[in-house]
Amino acid sequence: MTTHEFDFVVVGAGTSGCYAAATAAKAGYDAVVVERKDAEQAGHIACGDALKGAANFPDAIPKTELEPAFTNTGVDHGRFEIPQEDTVLEIPIPGELAVIDRWKYGRRIIESADEAGVEFHYDTVVQDVEQDRSGRVTGVTATRQGDAVTYDAEFVVDAAGSLSLLQDKVDFSESTFDTNVDYSQFCSAYREIVEVPEPVEWDDALVFKPTERAAGYLWYFPRTDTEINAGLGFQMNEEPMHLVEDLKHDLRNRSEFQGAEVTDKLGAALPTRRPYDSATHPGYLAVGDAAGHVNPTTGGGIAGAAYAGMYAAEAAIDALEDGVHDEAALWSYNERVMDHFGARYAALDVYNVLSTAVDVDDLMSLLAALPGKQLSEALYAGTSSFGVGLAAKVAAKSFGHWGQIYKMYQTKRVADRLLDHYESYPSSPDGLARWQSRRDDIMDDVYEVTGADAKY
Repeated sequence: MTTHEFDFVVVGAGTSGCYAAATAAKAGYDAVVVERKDAEQAGHIACGDALKGAANFPDAIPKTELEPAFTNTGVDHGRFEIPQEDTVLEIPIPGELAVIDRWKYGRRIIESADEAGVEFHYDTVVQDVEQDRSGRVTGVTATRQGDAVTYDAEFVVDAAGSLSLLQDKVDFSESTFDTNVDYSQFCSAYREIVEVPEPVEWDDALVFKPTERAAGYLWYFPRTDTEINAGLGFQMNEEPMHLVEDLKHDLRNRSEFQGAEVTDKLGAALPTRRPYDSATHPGYLAVGDAAGHVNPTTGGGIAGAAYAGMYAAEAAIDALEDGVHDEAALWSYNERVMDHFGARYAALDVYNVLSTAVDVDDLMSLLAALPGKQLSEALYAGTSSFGVGLAAKVAAKSFGHWGQIYKMYQTKRVADRLLDHYESYPSSPDGLARWQSRRDDIMDDVYEVTGADAKY
């Protein structure tokens, strides 16, 4: 068996993995990314291609390195199609937006990490995780091009994506790493890249459309005015959808897709849950999809994953320089994630919980009654200035749905409480259990207000 030794072993060549490895390499540490795909397919990942937060990226791979993959920087709003109400909502989306060619973007981050000094081992499938007697993760074992290989490391960064295999292998009994993870907290998604014969009228918008059940939605994101990322997804705790057939059915009923050509197809799973309460364990950090770093209402996660990769590597570098590998030494990573986007994503998850407990027609009627500004805030900020007075005005437009509007108002209030609680995220692992207990009390109120089944 071949053995390699590195300071950092990063599993997965996606956004968070490349940023973690590049951060470590630029600080002078040996970093390797092990990737199950071959060199040609690496970076080819199923994605909606919409990039929220396109204004900046960490310095390890600056935005200027990625801009060749930005195919549409003219998108500036969301277009919500609501067939049940025969209406279309045009709502603002805060911050800089772009639609990208995800495969080209994937190649750019790999090339930039390589230029930073990162080593890439392709065709490498991780089989197991190694731990010492104290429980500290010390490396991984894998099969590389059919041969057994071991990677010994000071730190292992798990960037292996949703429902990461590594987390099935690690014994987390000696840490606070979040193991309250279940497949039902994830979404199954499928997308096609479609070339249409004539420019679409909505090339400046991200188009969303509900599926027949509240647990899913379709999207049409314009890479250009004739190249569209078309896809859909559904929550895994619901009855499975026929993803390919359901997407094709909708495409056939849209005039702009008549005579279109499909150029690429791909599916994936992604988290539609709150970020992991803790993504650290001695010698081990999880990042990106592997730690739930995705907006649970939209599925967006590229920019957050980039910063998570940087935060993880920087925490591990500090620990390495201090000669320690324990969880307390890595804790600043959890704190920075929660401060940057984790708290907001946890509050947004409350609205995801609500969506599982309401009838899709009632939900669409409610959305059609919401002013665009408040809908935008709810989808992207985790809170909204939806006061009692505004609720009354909306109710006047929505006779017959007042119960749902009041439920939305109650949901907003409990989401605000949750957001406030995340502001007091503990400064060390010792405080996590108490913080979780108080958070879980708020979640009990979420389930009571929404009528939803417990998600965690």
